[in-house]
Amino acid sequence: MSNGRIPEEIIESVLKHHDIVDVVGRYVHLSKQGHYMKGLCPFHSEKTPSFTVTPEKQIYHCFGCGAGGGVIQFLMAMEGYSFAEAINQMAKEANLDIGIDAQADQRPQQNPEKTKLLEAYELAGKLYQYILKNTEQGKQAMQYLRSRGLNDKQIETFGIGYAPTQWDTLTQLLERRQFSLPLMEKGGLISARQDSQGYFDKFRDRIIFPIHDWKGQVIAFAGRAMGDVQPKYLNSPESMLFYKSRSLYNMHLARPNIRKHQQLVLFEGYMDVIKAWEAGVVNGVATMGTALTGEHAEMIRKQADQVIVAYDGDSAGQAAAYKSIPILEKAGLLVKVAIIPNGQDPDEYITSNGSERFVREVIEAAVPSIKYKLLYFRKNFKLQEDGEKLRYIQQALKIIADIPSPIEREHYVRELSTEFNYSYESALQTLNEIRLQTEKNNKFGDNKDKPWNNVMNDGTPRQQNPSLYLAYHNAERQLLAIMMYDREVTHYVERELGDQFNVDAHAALAAYLYAYFAQGYEPNASSFIAMLQEAELESLASSIAMMGNSHGVNDQVIDDYIREIKKYPQQQLIKRKREEMIRAERSGDIIRAAQIGIEIISLEKQLKLS
Repeated sequence: MSNGRIPEEIIESVLKHHDIVDVVGRYVHLSKQGHYMKGLCPFHSEKTPSFTVTPEKQIYHCFGCGAGGGVIQFLMAMEGYSFAEAINQMAKEANLDIGIDAQADQRPQQNPEKTKLLEAYELAGKLYQYILKNTEQGKQAMQYLRSRGLNDKQIETFGIGYAPTQWDTLTQLLERRQFSLPLMEKGGLISARQDSQGYFDKFRDRIIFPIHDWKGQVIAFAGRAMGDVQPKYLNSPESMLFYKSRSLYNMHLARPNIRKHQQLVLFEGYMDVIKAWEAGVVNGVATMGTALTGEHAEMIRKQADQVIVAYDGDSAGQAAAYKSIPILEKAGLLVKVAIIPNGQDPDEYITSNGSERFVREVIEAAVPSIKYKLLYFRKNFKLQEDGEKLRYIQQALKIIADIPSPIEREHYVRELSTEFNYSYESALQTLNEIRLQTEKNNKFGDNKDKPWNNVMNDGTPRQQNPSLYLAYHNAERQLLAIMMYDREVTHYVERELGDQFNVDAHAALAAYLYAYFAQGYEPNASSFIAMLQEAELESLASSIAMMGNSHGVNDQVIDDYIREIKKYPQQQLIKRKREEMIRAERSGDIIRAAQIGIEIISLEKQLKLS
């Protein structure tokens, strides 16, 4: 089995110190259902839980997308770890000294340019921090940060620095350290002069906010001007390290708190995140000076169930908050929106009113998305005029009609009718008419672009994985399920069947099981899957392992499965012979057809006796 340089006894030792329910529970809200734990799959969009964790077997499997494996595979999928990195992380958490360096897992796909760029960004970040804290040049920048209410702890926590006014401070340092300047330009740290005679720094005379990836590595910078210079914020260009649509500021620090509470607060700006952090909102992130994307929403959904959108209180911020709602809800997130009065942004509100009021009156008072939509549209109507009032009620009912929950719809209809002193029955009738018309308009689909969203898609049947396998295929799966939990059965199958499995992936799993037990390991699905290190086989093995081995196993059952597996090649041969006989008859070769007929009779007799 391929597991790099890591001995299998070390893998076993690490697995013994981790329960899959505890590890998966950091990322997925699990609820108990009999012998299983179920939750929404973190690897694809779904509304009905199909992600299953089996504590007894220490495996997980999603019946929606097919993802599956043990705790190591889960961490690799969620965190992007290599096999060695996952083992090392688990060992650290268990306080085990396994004597293995994750960096020893040198993957051939490792991009040396990315490695050098990461080194350069780390060096640049340290340079900017040093200049801010220790030089005459940084004093004005430090005074500016103090005037914005930032203290030393915040500056240190977020790695804030200062890029001096000189044109080539960073360029000279990179050149002295023998970094490739063309690569540094490609990575967004420096720019080429127009005359192609050298390079100059990308950031000059700006406060520098480092942008990190999920591992905490610096991958880009945001530079803020201290005066009226435009643009106010200058971000690193997109590079092989940095993609705005896939990056969220402060995710590396906020992620543990996001997972713990299954809630994320989404801000527009870096300063908002930093000031909110000091106020106790330690689950806040921000987009990178770009509109929220579906990719952002999918990133968030992997970390949390609920999002509080805390954008600026001005009209632009509130419009952006409104646009974010369908993007986040499409990803399956519960959305609330924080309303900041007087057009202030979170930074300004905290400075003016203090941390406690911000948490209590803004974050904790965030309203459900439907409530926000009603408030957002309300300001466009002059409600003191009867005509405008009726138009607003009609608009509000259209918004309420989109709510899937009947109880929620009833709640908002009743609230609306009470506020405007209209008949609840009339309002409800109008709502139902709107819903009926919408259903007619959407008769041919709901425009969901994910086939696994568990609701109607486009009204046409989709190709699904077959729920019933052919006899030989089912026999192979059942036999492998028994083998995973029984060493003696595996030895017997190896003698009687060997590599005669008809499905290539089944034959591969069988070969791995033969080797696994030959090395003296005890039956353990999680340990076995951990040693496969091939995504497709891990998923298949987890699916088969979920079947278990408690379905009336005896010697006769095992022999019946083996017999069924061996029969299939002979059945296929008979089928080909029949086709060959028909061709011979059609071509007029009666003698050849008769000879083939005799062969078929002989093969069928053998099949009956087998």
